[in-house]
Amino acid sequence: MAERTLTVASTHGLHARPAALFVKAVTDSGCTVELQKGERKVNAASILGVVSLGIEHGDEVVVRVDGDDADAVLDSLAAFLEKDHDA
Repeated sequence: MAERTLTVASTHGLHARPAALFVKAVTDSGCTVELQKGERKVNAASILGVVSLGIEHGDEVVVRVDGDDADAVLDSLAAFLEKDHDA
């Protein structure tokens, strides 16, 4: 399992549009991905789960990836979260 703590860069956080893109990237990866903010953990393949975390700009989240190519998938998801999707 690969794990990394990241800071969300999008100006308006992980609202519906970037959350949907994140969930699509997770689903396309074929890996099991968990997203955690604070004490709450959700299945990152669930748009409702991801949006329910209320992730704002500058929030720290933990991403855990389990599966084939977990490190590469984590790198890809990290790059996604560290990009401002509202720019």
